[in-house]
Amino acid sequence: MGANSSSISELPENEYLKKLSGAEPISENDPFWNQLLSFSFTTPTNSADLKLLEEATISVCKSLVEKNPRTGNLGSLVKVFLSRTKELKISAECQNHLFIWQAHNALFIICCLLKVFISRMSEEELQVHFTYEEKGGAGSGSYGAECEDLIEELLCCLVQLIVEIPLLDITYSISLEAVTTLIVFLSCQLFHKEILRESIIHRHLMHGRCLPYTSRLVKTLLYNFIRQERSPPPGTHVFQQQTDGGGLLYGIASGVATGLWTVFTLGGVGSKASPQLEQCSPLANQSLLLLLVLANLTDAPDTPNPYRQAIMSFKNTQDNTAFSSSNPHAFQINFNSLYTALCEQQKSDQATLLLYMLLHQNSNVRTYVLARTDIENLVLPILEILYHVEERNSHHVYMALIILLILTEDDGFNRSIHEVILKNITWYAERVLTEISLGSLLILVVIRTIQYNMTRTRDKYLHTNCLAALANMSAQFRSLHQYAAQRIISLFSLLSKKHNKVLEQATQSLRGSLGSSDSPCPDYAQDLNVIEEVIRMMLEIINSCLTNSLHHNPNLVYALLYKRDLFEQFRTHPSFQDIMQNIDLVISFFSSRLEQAGAELSVERVLEIIKQGAVALPKDRLRKFPELKFKYVEEEQPEEFFIPYVWSLVYNSAVALYWNPHDIQLFTMDSG
Repeated sequence: MGANSSSISELPENEYLKKLSGAEPISENDPFWNQLLSFSFTTPTNSADLKLLEEATISVCKSLVEKNPRTGNLGSLVKVFLSRTKELKISAECQNHLFIWQAHNALFIICCLLKVFISRMSEEELQVHFTYEEKGGAGSGSYGAECEDLIEELLCCLVQLIVEIPLLDITYSISLEAVTTLIVFLSCQLFHKEILRESIIHRHLMHGRCLPYTSRLVKTLLYNFIRQERSPPPGTHVFQQQTDGGGLLYGIASGVATGLWTVFTLGGVGSKASPQLEQCSPLANQSLLLLLVLANLTDAPDTPNPYRQAIMSFKNTQDNTAFSSSNPHAFQINFNSLYTALCEQQKSDQATLLLYMLLHQNSNVRTYVLARTDIENLVLPILEILYHVEERNSHHVYMALIILLILTEDDGFNRSIHEVILKNITWYAERVLTEISLGSLLILVVIRTIQYNMTRTRDKYLHTNCLAALANMSAQFRSLHQYAAQRIISLFSLLSKKHNKVLEQATQSLRGSLGSSDSPCPDYAQDLNVIEEVIRMMLEIINSCLTNSLHHNPNLVYALLYKRDLFEQFRTHPSFQDIMQNIDLVISFFSSRLEQAGAELSVERVLEIIKQGAVALPKDRLRKFPELKFKYVEEEQPEEFFIPYVWSLVYNSAVALYWNPHDIQLFTMDSG
């Protein structure tokens, strides 16, 4: 873009870009590249400026698409970048700002052009633009099958750059640009409704020269996420003007505009970062998004996804057991640092999705997390996501809920959460909670999610997973907070009212349909069936607690007795008779003891009688039911859910990347 370009609006008229996209071939050794790459340009981070950049790039690309087959200038630009990356490591060690600056500029232009190319042409057409080979004089190039595959070389170079270049102030920007360019390379999925199962880019990344770097790439991206390195302050990582000379390159670059060239400094010269970007690390965010994209690539016909294999098998640095020979992509990482980062970053969808993937797919991580003695640091942010359900997108809520379900599959987790006592949960607004166990808080939040779902979204999937988590915990309920016990019974009360209402509607509808055969009647039978399934599950949860830990939960017995009339209608109901036997027995047993104690008893006295009665109740009188245990299983073809979800996160959360929403085919704009 050259030294003269300082604003986005000037780009289409920029003389260097006009030459790049013009009719004249430019050789790799032409001094033009030094001029093109010595530009001062604040990379935009807000959506309005990013849209302007996209539009400016499109006008350059139109000319380039038309003329590049004859000039091969895109290939020349890529080769210029490739040649410069060979010296990057030494440049970083020698603090060669200028060299890194120009290498970054080259990659920035490539990335901008690539993004437009990929959104407007097939991979086969893109490959043609990369495989130009000059045979003779100007303009006499061809697309021979023997020419090197520049796409694979560029991909491999980007991977090497990410894993091998040390992360310093002066290399932060080019590391970020390399991650961003890989995301752009993979963005062809955005422009297809169907999940891509075969792709040239996928093939290069999962085979050939990129394959040996798999574990190092996954490890580096994870460490970028863990470290959360923020952009260096403006001026610490860019070429600064000096008063003395500096050779040819310096002579060209000295014309750079009055300010410093800022690359994604988020708040650098002439740019104002959004609050969201100010709070995060651009490199950590972008690295996590790339990791999620790579992990969710579909398996090749002959090879499983190596990035997913790496994520499934990495181990703790303190684990000295031998690696399995069946997985060449295994590596080690510091689990303590990873756990801390996961706890701190759960406000973002992508961090929650990473946590889900690790708990579901990596048994080493799952075992480590369940053994932590500070599990509340992970569970509390997940509960906060569920608590603010109305502010979150449905996918984020699903992931948070499934994480809880996976955790509750472990009996040790279900016991330990009742031993963790929390003080002053400020975000829980319905009631002041000065002291409550993590287990009771978890129950409160899950029940609140069920109630929200019943009145708003009516999502059966959400119901099922909430109830499954409660069911998994029920046998280990311990010392339930009185408010948690009340909410369990209140939920049952709500379900009971809903059941009666649907039953009444069904009866009226049936009477109406007998008198008229014209109007179709709603399917109340199906509604009734669904609500009876939920009621049955709630009764099983209460029953599981009573049969396994009644003596630990006087507050639940108290709440049960206080609302005993609720259960009357279900005693003789054929769907609930069996499960009601134990509940009925407990209500009768404790009611009798309270009657013997006299009238007008204080709450304290009632609880005392319940505690004494819990010891006296013969356990053999309670009927044993199969243990309530639910295990999360991914649905068939999970990629149909996860790939659009991951790309919606990229679309909405990637730093300094804009795609025209009208071009997106993979998902609708409200699905992100």
